[in-house]
Amino acid sequence: MQTKAQPQSGLTQPMVPQSMLEENDMKARVLTQALPYFKKYAGKIVVIKYGGNAMISDDLREAVMSDIQLLSLVGVKVVLVHGGGPEISATLKRMGIASRFVGGLRVTDAETAEVVQMVLAGKTNKDLVALVQKMGGRAIGLCGLDGGLLRVKKLEQEPDIGFVGEITHVDPSPILDALQAGYIPILATVGADETGQVYNINADTAAAAIAGALRAENIIVMTDVRGLMRDMNDPESFIPAVHVSEVSSLKRQGVISGGMIPKVQCCVEAVRQGVARAVMIDGRIQHAILLEMFSDEGIGTLFH
Repeated sequence: MQTKAQPQSGLTQPMVPQSMLEENDMKARVLTQALPYFKKYAGKIVVIKYGGNAMISDDLREAVMSDIQLLSLVGVKVVLVHGGGPEISATLKRMGIASRFVGGLRVTDAETAEVVQMVLAGKTNKDLVALVQKMGGRAIGLCGLDGGLLRVKKLEQEPDIGFVGEITHVDPSPILDALQAGYIPILATVGADETGQVYNINADTAAAAIAGALRAENIIVMTDVRGLMRDMNDPESFIPAVHVSEVSSLKRQGVISGGMIPKVQCCVEAVRQGVARAVMIDGRIQHAILLEMFSDEGIGTLFH
């Protein structure tokens, strides 16, 4: 007469596919490597200048907001400064108004200034606030007009580009109050002069001034290229680090030109104002912010 096999004593290990073990091991190593950076940035202010394709693509936009939410959860005080050039241009086009640029700056007549304020401080800003909150974060939308955050004067240059403002003073109190209350401040870059005249402000320029006023640990400028390149057609010409003293020479060589000028100037001004790190990264890469902040080598061009 046969007897039933007796169950083995003790716990048995579940059979786990090798591929899953390798994937889990990789995730664990990534988290372990990121831990020192969590500690480094906890309680520190990081300014992110957000624009380009990362604002246009739904997938990239959600990835950026996810990164920001994660940073906030691990104790980083994130301040998002956004542009909105494509949306402004699209709105102007629907109104039959042509967009013109000089040195990477939008020529802004009185009618364009109204559109800029409407789009940036209105729809664009509030759409970003809604997206962060949809993903479980707490965000609040601000612009340079709120609490006198950005005081400006007319940018004087030849040729005249209209109602484009040069920042004369930053009052960071509204941003600091929002951070203290646990919100992620999302800033639209319009400001006013002493008479109340509203001006368009280049988002890169504004981000640098805001980072300096906040004594930020880091400023990250999102672009539509890998970073600074000696030859835009040659991936091997990527420049991983630039000393601010080299910038003038790179401009003369044509390495820095057009729309890249205000982005580079943003990083240079932030460094000069005491921001510890200023980096230009490719916003087309999924989770580029996390890759830059939580690795030794980063993925963009560092200005020092």
